[in-house]
Amino acid sequence: MGKKERQWQDCRYVLGYFGRTIREARKEYLSYLREAVAKGRQPELVGGGLIRSLGGWEAVKKLRLRGQDRIKGDERILGESDFVMEILAEADEKYNWQYELRSRGYDLDKIAERVAAVYDVDPKYIFKKGRQRVRVEARDLLCYWAVHELGISQTEIARRLGITVSGIGYAVKRGEVIVRENKYQMDN
Repeated sequence: MGKKERQWQDCRYVLGYFGRTIREARKEYLSYLREAVAKGRQPELVGGGLIRSLGGWEAVKKLRLRGQDRIKGDERILGESDFVMEILAEADEKYNWQYELRSRGYDLDKIAERVAAVYDVDPKYIFKKGRQRVRVEARDLLCYWAVHELGISQTEIARRLGITVSGIGYAVKRGEVIVRENKYQMDN
């Protein structure tokens, strides 16, 4: 729907089935989803994505009998084995990194301390209202690191900063640019 970008997701391809323009396609896709939700749980669509795409458990058993049992599946991900493995590895790597950071005491306040060091300001300065360039950039960096490095929800960050959730979304995007351009790392 254009609210979150994922590198592995080919939105244009999918939306191409629903309309000629992005706007039209999103509208039709949303309508399609609403109709599907209204139908409720459909037994034929429940179960592991790869397992289902291979033809169900009987087909998987036959593959195993032929020695082709190196198939990786996850019910949350529909795709070929290599794709499923790649997505799961990426998710596991991110989870392990977040766990390591949290075990070292990282939370929103500790990120604020790191950002404050980058901008040479007091951490409390970042949480105060104001549109000064340094304060805005510091918040952008804080938001990016909080979301991408620790997985803190945008709602929680919005509450702490007194900004709307959509404002946090924009801040995260601007923070990503700041990190990329300056090669900042949260954990130094």
